[in-house]
Amino acid sequence: MIWRAEPKQAVFLSCEDDEVLYGGAAGGGKSDALLIFSIMRRVAIPSSRGLILRRTFPELERTLILRSHQLLTGRAKWQAQQKRWRFPNGSILEFGYCASEEDVYQYQGAEYEDICFDELTQFTEFQYTYLQSRLRTTKPGVKVLTRAATNPGGPGHLWVKSRFVDVGPPNTPYRDPESGLVRRYIPATIDDNSYIDRAAYERNLSALPEAERRALRYGDWDVFSGQYFREFRRDIHVIRPFDIPSWWRRFRSLDYGLDCTACYWWAVDQSGRCFVYRELYESGLNLSKAAQKIVDMTPAEERISYTVASPDLWNRRQETGQSGEEIMRQAGLTGLVKADHNRIPGWRALREYLEPYTDEQGVEVARLAIFENCVNLIRTLPALVHDTHNPEDVDDACEDHAPESIRYGVMSRPGRSVPEEEQKKRLRARQKLVRPASRITGY
Repeated sequence: MIWRAEPKQAVFLSCEDDEVLYGGAAGGGKSDALLIFSIMRRVAIPSSRGLILRRTFPELERTLILRSHQLLTGRAKWQAQQKRWRFPNGSILEFGYCASEEDVYQYQGAEYEDICFDELTQFTEFQYTYLQSRLRTTKPGVKVLTRAATNPGGPGHLWVKSRFVDVGPPNTPYRDPESGLVRRYIPATIDDNSYIDRAAYERNLSALPEAERRALRYGDWDVFSGQYFREFRRDIHVIRPFDIPSWWRRFRSLDYGLDCTACYWWAVDQSGRCFVYRELYESGLNLSKAAQKIVDMTPAEERISYTVASPDLWNRRQETGQSGEEIMRQAGLTGLVKADHNRIPGWRALREYLEPYTDEQGVEVARLAIFENCVNLIRTLPALVHDTHNPEDVDDACEDHAPESIRYGVMSRPGRSVPEEEQKKRLRARQKLVRPASRITGY
């Protein structure tokens, strides 16, 4: 078979991790990579079985089945009724679908050495995990594998992002602490595919709305319908850790709850840019244990100016007669100050900190940058959605412990003056949102 792998496809094909997600952007050669992976396994493992899935069968016929005929005709036998290829060594490559959740049960009792999901975000998490139970083999030395490819977006966007993208940096293996399985995300864009007409692809993508263009052109997982902070961009807001100068001011922000303690360490440079550089994100800590952990995680040489914390820590506990602030202070966490808990002004202020701008060196940056080790903040901040009853607010059903802590931190910083022309522009925009009979008497 004459087929040449692009560099990213070669990495995908040679990867031995249990679960691998390939792609992200449109045009990265995802479907070909999945198909070639399964063909290689069928040839290498006699009498093996592989399954390639799309959500609906018409999608399979228009894409992977059609492409498989171009690659396999004359080299394997197509069995049309079963929708599968039989190889000379007895291996079988099967095509299937799962239009509904109940469709997974048509594979009950089946056994495969590997399963491939094309456009994974179109599947539910239940479909994915159930079908993984069909992976098994009795062949010595053969490892069962799951492979997937997809663009961002779709009904399964958040669970796929959580499973593959949020767990660590791209191209880096991640071992799940519960199952022990190793996962990896390998991003690819049209820049990684020399066979595609890039100019034509760029023209088509440039006509899309900004959010969809970012998702399909760059494989940006941090944009989706209903997203609250569309300003968030991983390439701008998430940075590699660096040695923070000792003279930068440092402080902490804390959102405490028994269900989750979310504490973040901040550093502020001379220009006022804020860098979130350390994370405590843990459930089940009582007040004194949370305080002690925060103290233990702060090196002695770090001079913390203050810790801005949830206002309810100043409420007295009925069972002890003490406030949470007193308990934490007695446990060694001093310098606590009460946070401004006004939600909507706080989210607006955070939006200002996330707004990208071009610095003096011509680099696109934002007033808030996050070290890549703060994985739970990076996971939950862009996942916030608008409250359906109050679009100005965040839906309180979201996992918002980390964003709440960051909101406290932003609100503890000095305000930034807004130029007069910008004030007038915002005033005009607000006037369009009120009834003609109403009046705005100030800004």
